[in-house]
Amino acid sequence: MLKIRRYSTTEPTFEAALHQLLAFEGAQDDRIDAVVAEILDDVKKRGDAAVLEYTQRFDRVSANQLADLELPQARLAEALGSLPTDQREALEAAADRIRLYHEKQLIQSWTYTEEDGTMLGQQVTALDRVGLYVPGGKAAYPSSVLMNAIPAKVAGVKELIMVVPTPGGEKNPLVLAAAAVCGVDRVFCIGGAQAVGALAYGTRTVPQVDKIVGPGNAYVAAAKRRVFGVVGIDMVAGPSEILIICDGNTDPDWVAMDLFSQAEHDELAQAILLCPDQDFIDRVAASIDRLLPEMPRRDIIAAALEGRGALIQVRDLDEAAQIANYIAPEHLELSVDDPMALSQKIRHAGAIFMGRQTCESLGDYCAGPNHVLPTSRTARFSSPLGVYDFQKRSSLIMVSEAGAQTLGRIASTLAHGEGLQAHARSAEYRLKP
Repeated sequence: MLKIRRYSTTEPTFEAALHQLLAFEGAQDDRIDAVVAEILDDVKKRGDAAVLEYTQRFDRVSANQLADLELPQARLAEALGSLPTDQREALEAAADRIRLYHEKQLIQSWTYTEEDGTMLGQQVTALDRVGLYVPGGKAAYPSSVLMNAIPAKVAGVKELIMVVPTPGGEKNPLVLAAAAVCGVDRVFCIGGAQAVGALAYGTRTVPQVDKIVGPGNAYVAAAKRRVFGVVGIDMVAGPSEILIICDGNTDPDWVAMDLFSQAEHDELAQAILLCPDQDFIDRVAASIDRLLPEMPRRDIIAAALEGRGALIQVRDLDEAAQIANYIAPEHLELSVDDPMALSQKIRHAGAIFMGRQTCESLGDYCAGPNHVLPTSRTARFSSPLGVYDFQKRSSLIMVSEAGAQTLGRIASTLAHGEGLQAHARSAEYRLKP
């Protein structure tokens, strides 16, 4: 029987227990950080040669020069053409849905003109070049390609550079096919901190990008932290999370499997159930024990549920919403009769999955909204990846002669108050006697 934590909000120690449950040491491991710092410095100094050496060492890939690790577009098209029909159709259908959703996020430029002729506004432009990191090795994630590349392309990014490690030279055809479907411009078979460094600083072969997006291991996360400021990054994501609020009327097997869907990512993933019905919680626990042995990744699921999972009895759904806002989960399922009403009480969540039919895994692959979401309670102040992450805004200011008279006097007064006389005189020069 799985030893998953059981709590009730009526217990006097509940708040302390919840705080401890959510605690996650997100600080960078000093050993990893030191290794990453050395790799990044080497890449910055030696460029191609350093990236090639680290790739040969870590990924056991043979190449005479870094340019040999770039895949031609024909290789991507070949991978797409080689897929079984069902995989290709699923990939293209998911891409279409993701693209349609993200097209609605496009931000437009705007201006307005005041009575004196002064024009103010905002000009929206896309980033020139973006780097997309895609995990390789034990797991391959074509869905990660779709979710990161499509909003960039919808935003109007001119060039998308993808890096993906290929340990032992093994290339995943689904990942390459996804790159073809998304219109990725260039693909390099490199990974790790050295790939992040190549994208951030640029080398003779790998062009410098403006922003790096996409998930990776602890070394990749540490590298993204370190290069932030030289380039932009999407976020530094923590372990995957799911929080389910259920009224007790959903099939307990469904709830158990939805908890599994995030717990199977890794041992540090977090899966929590909030429910007012103690009997239903017992039934979910029974479903967990019955279904777990048949799961291929049962050891990972068990470690995650025992380490950071919980089944929590709440007083009612209103209290469940309050707790959800405190947790600010990456994924929130509202498995209740009226999910729309309950969603209005949710302020902090990466993505909200509404209704009993809406399992989180649909969002991971094909619903349309982005699956790159804030974790570790950062949904309190951040949002899912979207088109807006690949656009930037410039302010537009065109002051008329009449406007310079009004604004100049205001600016002069404030500048003198701050002791910045050059600011004041600059505005005063435009004033008419």
